[in-house]
Amino acid sequence: MNIYAEIQKLVEYGLQKGLIQPEDKIYTINRYLELFEQDDFEEQDIAGQPIVLEEILENLMQIAFEAGIMKSDDIVTKDLFDTKLMGILTPAPSTVIKEFRAQYAEDPKKATDAFYAFSQDNNYIRRERIKKDRKWQVDSPYGKIDITINLSKPEKDPKAIAAAKNAKQSAYPKCQLCIENEGYAGRMNHPARQNHRIIPIQINGGQWGFQYSPYVYYNEHCIVFNGEHVPMKIDKNAFIKLFDFVKQFPHYFLGSNADLPIVGGSILSHDHFQGGNYEFAMAKAPYEETFTIPGYEDVEAGIVFWPLSVIRIRHKEPERLIELADHILGKWRGYTDEAAVIYAETDGEPHNTITPIARKKGEVYELDLALRNNITTEDCPLGLYHPHAEYHHIKKENIGLIEVMGLAVLPARLKGEMELLGEYLVQGKDVNEEESLQKHAEWTKEILAKYSEKGTAITAENVSEILQEEIGQVFVHVLEDAGVYKTTPEGREAFRRFISVL
Repeated sequence: MNIYAEIQKLVEYGLQKGLIQPEDKIYTINRYLELFEQDDFEEQDIAGQPIVLEEILENLMQIAFEAGIMKSDDIVTKDLFDTKLMGILTPAPSTVIKEFRAQYAEDPKKATDAFYAFSQDNNYIRRERIKKDRKWQVDSPYGKIDITINLSKPEKDPKAIAAAKNAKQSAYPKCQLCIENEGYAGRMNHPARQNHRIIPIQINGGQWGFQYSPYVYYNEHCIVFNGEHVPMKIDKNAFIKLFDFVKQFPHYFLGSNADLPIVGGSILSHDHFQGGNYEFAMAKAPYEETFTIPGYEDVEAGIVFWPLSVIRIRHKEPERLIELADHILGKWRGYTDEAAVIYAETDGEPHNTITPIARKKGEVYELDLALRNNITTEDCPLGLYHPHAEYHHIKKENIGLIEVMGLAVLPARLKGEMELLGEYLVQGKDVNEEESLQKHAEWTKEILAKYSEKGTAITAENVSEILQEEIGQVFVHVLEDAGVYKTTPEGREAFRRFISVL
């Protein structure tokens, strides 16, 4: 393998994608020669050779490993090294920001389109890994629900796990959302970010950052985060921040995880939101019924037909929505309805909060407020309004913002389990014989009974489609579990009791 040819191909990739300019070519080659401890360079004829980024990076990593420059070939070390390679091709933050602002002055969508493409071209968003994610939709009473099995986060092998455990501990950056990640080399227990770029934006008078998620779960999945490492909090300021962003980027929605454990997101220690250019099933869901709130008669309000308990409010002026949302949040924080098993607090621990999502539709602003409660019971120690134990074989993790809106993010283990379960179903084998499938035993019985009743034989041709459908229906039930008010007459009556106190 010729190191000079691979370096040239990587530099050619950077030129083709506009990451570097022709004037940068020799400078960039020399930076790679330094990294690979090369004193000489011989230009190679690479005309006609394919320029495939993943192959080039893989070849350069093999060269680096064989030369002892890359000390191990485990997945984490490789990710640290190929990010260093891409960091050399990635323009400085000031250049990226200047380009973004010039395009934003023409059109916000033009700016985000270009920044999204850039974030993929420089391999911050690893396109090839994202392609591995399994994605499909299932029909439900609430519309088409999106299902994904997340395969883009590589599973660490034992070498990487041991290295991370032995790695020197550091409090810099404080978390993976901090602005200090931009350009950071990373370590065995923290990802490399030399190719990471952040667009500074003003939100509610403060300095915030705009970036894309490296593991995009939907189109243009972005993260908007506080420039300071401060905890998440759902309050009036949170609603102001949401609309501050939507006014600047009206083609994007923006939402927040709740601010309490169990019903909140995975990073509650750093104030942030998630958004993007995608219409989720919840955004398409209609009103089930509408109502008027005293003092806010000019604001359209209603219960959304959705498995979680969602109030939607709409108005041309976001300031009216901010005031009303603050009013609803204040009432919900202190609301107890023992008959509906809703307690504002127990033993001084608060339970009620909200998952808010803001968007603009035409000339009208919308705010969806999903009511959340994180109380635990003896029967449901992980949370009463959390996936119940019967569904943990598919989804045990918290129901955060993305799931609330109707997109399941399911664990990677399901890919292998479903492939194996498919074989067992087709061959009529007992799933209890395989340890990894035992948790699916009851569910398997239900599937067999359901399709037997339909008169549908489970075959090699249809088993994948059947399992995808049934996984999707489990997720619909998981969403129903997360609803504090069920979509039943009793549940709706209890929901109206809360609305009556607004």
